[in-house]
Amino acid sequence: MDDEIRKEIRKVALQNAFEHEGKTQDKIVLSKILGTKPEYRTRVKEIIGDISEIVSSINEISLDAQKKEIVENYPNLLKPKEKIEEREGLPPLDEAIQGKVITRFPPEPNGYPHIGHAKAAIINAEYAKMYNGKCILRIDDTNPEAERMEYHAAIKVGLDWLGVEFDVIKNTSDDMELFYEKGIELINSGKAYVCTCKRETISKNRKERKACKCSLGDIKKNNQGWEKMFEKFKPGEAIVRFRGDMKSDNAVMRDPVLFRIIEEKHYTLGEKYRVWPSYDFAVAIEDSSDGITHAFRSKEFELRKDLINAILDTLGMRKPYQGFFSRLEFKGMPISKRILRPLIEEGKVSWYDDPRLPTLEALRRRGIKAEAIKKFILSLGLTKANTLAPFDALESFNRKFVDSDSIRLFMVQKPKKLRIHNLSFSFVEVPNHPIKDMGKRKIEIDENIFISENDAQDIKEGSQIRLLGLGNVAITKINEELEGDFVENGKTFNIQKIQWVSQKNSHEIKLLIPNQLFIEDKFNENSLEELEVYTEPHYLKLKEGEEIQFVRFGYCRKDSQNQAIFTHK
Repeated sequence: MDDEIRKEIRKVALQNAFEHEGKTQDKIVLSKILGTKPEYRTRVKEIIGDISEIVSSINEISLDAQKKEIVENYPNLLKPKEKIEEREGLPPLDEAIQGKVITRFPPEPNGYPHIGHAKAAIINAEYAKMYNGKCILRIDDTNPEAERMEYHAAIKVGLDWLGVEFDVIKNTSDDMELFYEKGIELINSGKAYVCTCKRETISKNRKERKACKCSLGDIKKNNQGWEKMFEKFKPGEAIVRFRGDMKSDNAVMRDPVLFRIIEEKHYTLGEKYRVWPSYDFAVAIEDSSDGITHAFRSKEFELRKDLINAILDTLGMRKPYQGFFSRLEFKGMPISKRILRPLIEEGKVSWYDDPRLPTLEALRRRGIKAEAIKKFILSLGLTKANTLAPFDALESFNRKFVDSDSIRLFMVQKPKKLRIHNLSFSFVEVPNHPIKDMGKRKIEIDENIFISENDAQDIKEGSQIRLLGLGNVAITKINEELEGDFVENGKTFNIQKIQWVSQKNSHEIKLLIPNQLFIEDKFNENSLEELEVYTEPHYLKLKEGEEIQFVRFGYCRKDSQNQAIFTHK
């Protein structure tokens, strides 16, 4: 193994150990190395031995020694991480009048809502609140091929969890007759025509900026074509196109689609309609007719601004102010349905609530609070700069919400037995929180307890350790099991402090640890760790979904009686 990669391994291991009270693990270091040096994915078997050796050597030295080595060789690791600036509210709106602002959030029910949907919903709702206006939830359900009631329901559930409130709730499909009325109006004005060209021809003409023969048809012919779309033409045989500008540098304006034929059953309307409006046409008509004053959407729709204005100008309809913001994604956590669906179909992730995903269901299950998401999104403002945020930016906001309400419990990994002699009591009372008054819990004990293997490795015969909430033990024997004597009024300084659980009533659970889902563009096969750990019986008394801080480990959420999910440090 070359010196460069050994230095990189040691750097990564030192940083992780120092950030986690002096201890790191082979798996964690390997995952981080492959993230920074993807070329080593083909050499995992070659480097795993070096990682194990280096991790072991670092775990053997003290926290002070680790810090000294970092200061001497890698001082940049000690620089504080860049923090997301927390702002209060959003910047003022252009053309806004108090009491008159109306915004909307128009999600399409073609997938589960994610962090990007949360950003759009929160921005629109917050602006309505800032100006004492109204916000409309408009489910954009005009593509029966892709939309399902399952997704419609998931959007409602996600928005309720976020606490986003709307003044009006409607479906875009409520206004199908209005779309038809406006479509006929465009045809009769000569600004729309029925096109029967093949898809390949349409695409070729748009690329070459060349009008097709269908655009030469008169109004009578186009009205006849419109009627045939409802009865005679099959899907793909005819569309209605807006007469834009085939020479435009903005490709969106090159005679785009206004209506197309879809024969899939709609999840609420069944087979009532077969001619459906395009997204651009429906948005233009709805925003104007719903009285929207400020229409915000992510910046990939910015080129459509010209088309929406052209449609509304042609129809003599009121135009809203159009604003744009950057999409929100987390590094290594794509939000694209095109990427996420295959992962589920192939069994690489369990479902849309898998804690590695950026969906709202997954974030909730992981233990991220809705209030933290809102604060995080508002801290980003209304910038159009690309927002590919590190997940720990959201974690920093979440930590403020979970810390004060999370019960502290002891938990051990890879349990090592410790027998304590001279123990004169059968239970201890431990505070549920170090600062906040959350009561105490009673832990029944006898002479047999478990401690974590990592902590046991550092214990020397003849030394004293302090078992948190219980007291000091002087270690007298170290073999497969450890033995020691309980020490009344033992020393409190310069002593190893560790958590523990009673052997007789410990509760075994599976602890899921979500890591980054993708490293660059490759699925991370180590993105979900599973640990078998032991915790206190008090865990069984907690409600499902309750947040816990496992002492010296991190925040976790109770997923079930036998499983918890790691939230973050």
